[in-house]
Amino acid sequence: MENTKTAPRPRLLTRWIAALAIGMLALVAGAPASLAQGSDSVEGKTFVIGTDTTFAPFEFRQDGELTGIDMDILNTIAEEEGFKVEVRSLGFSAALAALSANQVDGVIAGMSITDERKKIYDFSEPYFESGVQMAVAKNNEDIKGYEDLKGKTVVAKTGSEGETYAKSIAGKYGFQVKSLDQSATMYESVKSGSAVAVFDDYPVLAYGIAQGNGLKTVTDKVPGGSYGFAVNKGENTALLAAFNDGLAKMKANGEYQKILDKYLADPAAAAPSNFFDLVAKSFPALMTGLWHTLVVTAASFAIAMVLGLLFGFFKISSNIVLRGIATTFINIFRGTPLLLWAFMFYFGLPQLLGVGISVWTAGILTLSLNAGAYVAEIVRGGIQSVDPGQLEASRSLGLGYGKSMQKVVIPQAFKMMTPSLINQLIISLKDSSLLLAIGFTELLYQGQQIYAANFRVTETLLIVGFIYFIAIMALTKLANYADKRFNK
Repeated sequence: MENTKTAPRPRLLTRWIAALAIGMLALVAGAPASLAQGSDSVEGKTFVIGTDTTFAPFEFRQDGELTGIDMDILNTIAEEEGFKVEVRSLGFSAALAALSANQVDGVIAGMSITDERKKIYDFSEPYFESGVQMAVAKNNEDIKGYEDLKGKTVVAKTGSEGETYAKSIAGKYGFQVKSLDQSATMYESVKSGSAVAVFDDYPVLAYGIAQGNGLKTVTDKVPGGSYGFAVNKGENTALLAAFNDGLAKMKANGEYQKILDKYLADPAAAAPSNFFDLVAKSFPALMTGLWHTLVVTAASFAIAMVLGLLFGFFKISSNIVLRGIATTFINIFRGTPLLLWAFMFYFGLPQLLGVGISVWTAGILTLSLNAGAYVAEIVRGGIQSVDPGQLEASRSLGLGYGKSMQKVVIPQAFKMMTPSLINQLIISLKDSSLLLAIGFTELLYQGQQIYAANFRVTETLLIVGFIYFIAIMALTKLANYADKRFNK
C-alpha cells in the first residue's frame, strides 16, 4: 500500500543524492593512477604486470608468495634493467582483458605466441619453447593413445597450446574438447571420469604428476609454440625492449637455465607430506584471504545499507519520479548477475572513464550495489508491513510525518527487517567469493592458489569450506546478539 504522505523534503533528498555521488566519485578517484606508457627509458619506473593464477610451475603460490618460472624471469629482468613491477594475479583470460583495458602494462602467463595474438599484442623474444602431452588417470588402462579417444571427451586449458593442439586433431580422432580455466580443475575432471584425458603443456603436466595429481602421460611430447611476454600493440615499447635485453643477458650468464632447473628438475620437493602439513603451509595465505573477505564484506554492506535505506524510502514515496528511480535501480542490480558487474567495473569502467580502477574498488562497488538492491526491497517490505494505524495514531497525537516515521514506524519496521538483513549480510560474505574472477585475493581465491601448486584439490577445499563455516557461524552469532541487544 503506497504512502499518501509526502516523502522527505526535496532539498534534503538532493543533498543525500549529492553526498552519495561524491562518495562514489571519491571511491573511483582512489584508484591507482594511469599505467605507465612507453618512453625512452624504463629505469626507475613501476609497471603493472598481469599473470595467471594457476599455472604451476610458471606461476603459482608457495608459502603465500607468488613464484614460478615466469615470476623469477620477470623479477630478475626488472632488477637487471632497473625498473619495478607490481604483479596482479588475475587468471589467464582476465589478465588479457585487463591488458586490453589498460589495467596492466603487460602480461606474462605462459602465453603462447600466435599469429592471431600478434594482431592485438606485441610479443617479446620467446622465453620458453613449449610442447603438448596427453595424460589420463593413473588407473586408466584403456586409453593408450589418440586412437582410443573416439567418442570421448577430453579437457584442455582455455587459450593454451594444449587446447589448440587438441582441437586440431579432434576431427581426425573423433573426440570432443571441453575447455576449462584451471589446470587443477582439468585434472580433477579426468580423475572424476567426466573427461577421459587432458591435453596440457608438458612442463605443467610433469609438475602436476610429480605433485601427485593422480595422472600419467600416455603420449610423447608434441612440439608446441613459444611463450612470450606481451604488451598492447604499439604501446610500452621501452618495456618490451628492456624485457628482451634482460632475457638475453640471463641466457648469456646462465641465470635463465638456473631458473628452469629450479622448477623442472625436482618439482616434487615442495609437495606437502600430509594433511596437517598442508594445513600448516596453507594457514597464513588462507587467513589473509579470510581477512580480505571480511573487510570487503563489511565495507560493501555498510554502503549497501545506505543505498538500501535511500532507495527503500524512494520506493514508498508518493513521488512517481523517486519511485521510478528506485524501481530502476532495484531491477537493474537485482536482475543481472553479480559477476557481470564485477567484470564491468574492473574492465569496462577503465575504458569508458580512462582511469584505472583498483580491484578493491571494483569489488566493493559490485557487492554494495547488488546487496543495496536487495536491502532496498527489505526496507520497503519492512516499512509497509507496519500497521498503517500506527502512523495514523501517531499523527493524531500531534507528531509530524517525519517524527512519526522516526519514532513509531521505523523502529517497528527495523525489528521485522533485522532477520532479513542478517541473511543478506551472510549472502554478501559468500558472494564475495565470486570476486576471485577479477583477481581479488579473498578466501576461495587463496584456496585456488594453494591447490594450483600442490593439486590437492579436495583437501584444500575442505579446509576452505571449514573456514567459511566458522566465519559465517561467528558472524551469525554476533548479528543475532546485536539483534537481541538493540531490538529487545
